[in-house]
Amino acid sequence: MDDFQTTHWSLVVAAGQRLSPQSDRALSELCRKYWLPLYGYVRRRVTDVHEAQDLTQDFFCRVLERNFFAAADPGRGRFRAFLLTSLKHFLANEWEKGRTQKRGGGLSVIELDFAVGESRLSLEPAHEETPERLFDRQWALTLLDLVLARLRIEFREAGKEDQFEQLKPFLSGARERSGENYVDVGRAAGMTAEAVKVAAHRLRQRYRELLRAEIAQTVAQPGDVDDEIRDLFHVLGS
Repeated sequence: MDDFQTTHWSLVVAAGQRLSPQSDRALSELCRKYWLPLYGYVRRRVTDVHEAQDLTQDFFCRVLERNFFAAADPGRGRFRAFLLTSLKHFLANEWEKGRTQKRGGGLSVIELDFAVGESRLSLEPAHEETPERLFDRQWALTLLDLVLARLRIEFREAGKEDQFEQLKPFLSGARERSGENYVDVGRAAGMTAEAVKVAAHRLRQRYRELLRAEIAQTVAQPGDVDDEIRDLFHVLGS
């Protein structure tokens, strides 16, 4: 399966071994993609927002240290679980030290948009949501956002971004449920109803392909993809 030639696991292993001069840039990009679920976990554990932001920033500084991923082992399972476990260990160590040391320590800093993070997390229930469950929900939502962004880029590069915006609601079936049928969309997009139906089907199919490819980057074995998809959609639906 091509998706498993270069996965997030292989990236962190390479980062730990420093086999590639591009590993720092790739690892930084990985942090930017998945920072929000980790920040959500910290925010649910730490009441002071500024302290939570400092801890999250410092965690990613540590991630970029040369020895952080030296012991990374894909045999541990899903990348999602690995990152959360790493964060838990980091927080435990910080609290054990009493957080008396200045954070950062001169390490590289990744710019994180905490205002966007706070806006997103404000939509979550204020109670009856464990830090772990909030992490899983934000991880799933982050994956869906990444897939949607990739899909939009594909349409933009094909010169069809307007069509993408017209068809996007069909991804969830919202248009059918609300009565906005293929004829209505076709009229607005200059397409026949049948052409809209075919295009919507292809959009959903491509979305599923991209979702599988993205999730494939976060698990150790191809056979784990379906289980991860079921787990994440269960979290979103509950």
